[in-house]
Amino acid sequence: MTTTTSPQGRTELLRPDRTPVRVLVVDDEASLTELLSMALRYEGWEVRSAGDGAAAVRTARAFRPDVVILDVMLPDMDGLAVLGRLRRELSDVPVLFLTARDSVEDRIAGLTAGGDDYVTKPFSLEEVVARLRGLIRRSGTAAARGESRLVVGDLMLDEDSHEVSRGGKNIHLTATEFELLRFLMRNPRRVLSKAQILDRVWNYDFGGQANVVELYISYLRKKIDAGRAPMIHTRRGAGYLIKPGE
Repeated sequence: MTTTTSPQGRTELLRPDRTPVRVLVVDDEASLTELLSMALRYEGWEVRSAGDGAAAVRTARAFRPDVVILDVMLPDMDGLAVLGRLRRELSDVPVLFLTARDSVEDRIAGLTAGGDDYVTKPFSLEEVVARLRGLIRRSGTAAARGESRLVVGDLMLDEDSHEVSRGGKNIHLTATEFELLRFLMRNPRRVLSKAQILDRVWNYDFGGQANVVELYISYLRKKIDAGRAPMIHTRRGAGYLIKPGE
């Protein structure tokens, strides 16, 4: 993916063919859909909307969006059912849930069903745009302008190609593992707290489920440090950092 800088100074995310990122907005509140669509078009993205689940599936099939904003409560079916149908059409498309429900159980239910992020109403447009940008980048749909390679010791991460290697040996990472490693490598030798990592990598507080950070740190260690001098370190009570292996 490539990006350009708009006249307003925003970094515009583009698809590999340099066309605008495509966003599908699914909500039965017409005024909210219009407001979201205006904000997303201001980002330079192409937007389509749907007011119910059936229309969402039809539109997704024709439009092939890069990311979907999906209301949990729709007039014909709930958002989780719509998500299931969308996944059959577009297995990898990132989905951002919108809902008035704010309990941890509802968040976890949506994420367990395959959603990628969760915003509760009322929300700020800036927050929605920021979360969408995070989802798009983690999915590999787009990369930020001017980004290239990050190097810490013998570890290299290419932000354009999403390739990672250590000592010349390629390492395969999932999208979330890649985003976590990128955040660490952008801040070498700096201790990053769990709260900072949650905010940057997952874009929201897991409602106390900070152990997700520990889990993904362990995943990274198995892939980055296995059989080598450790690079990812824990500072008990403070957080995590990355530095060249010694």
